Amino acid sequence: MNWRMTITAGAAALNAASANAMDLRSVEMAQGASLAIEQVYGECGGKNISPSLAWSGAPATTKSFAVTVFDPDAHGSGWWHWIVFDIPGSANALTKGAGSGAAPLPAGAIQGANDFGNSAYGGACPPSGSSLHHYEFTLWALDTPTIPFDATVTGEKIGAWLQAHAIAKAEMVPVLER
Repeated sequence: MNWRMTITAGAAALNAASANAMDLRSVEMAQGASLAIEQVYGECGGKNISPSLAWSGAPATTKSFAVTVFDPDAHGSGWWHWIVFDIPGSANALTKGAGSGAAPLPAGAIQGANDFGNSAYGGACPPSGSSLHHYEFTLWALDTPTIPFDATVTGEKIGAWLQAHAIAKAEMVPVLER
């Protein structure tokens, strides 16, 4: 079983245990709605600006948060667009543009390497003429204040670790087709 199937199976159990516990919101995007040009990667005609994210309802035992953005429809094995971790447990939001350098991340937060090869937000960029792509914005509430990785960590490496240390999660899945 690969890490993606493990995360998916574990996520179902985690979601059942933490149903209605955490809420993830954004001013710039909505569940099932198309992403705006602001959230599209620059080389695909967008502005590559990370959306604002706000959350509530995290368990009292949360020591830190992580945010990941994954497109399971890309290249057969998926594509990591954004990884942010070591977000303090006291945080409840990421400002619009934080992943793009236009706004600060919370103190201590680190961005991992996306599949574009950058430690930053990499917007949606489905190939022209491809089918609808789903962008899984996932907020992870974690049982540890820091993660034993640095800005070079990839989604493939951090995925199983997040699953093992998650005490709750919330997800929003906007879409895009070009």
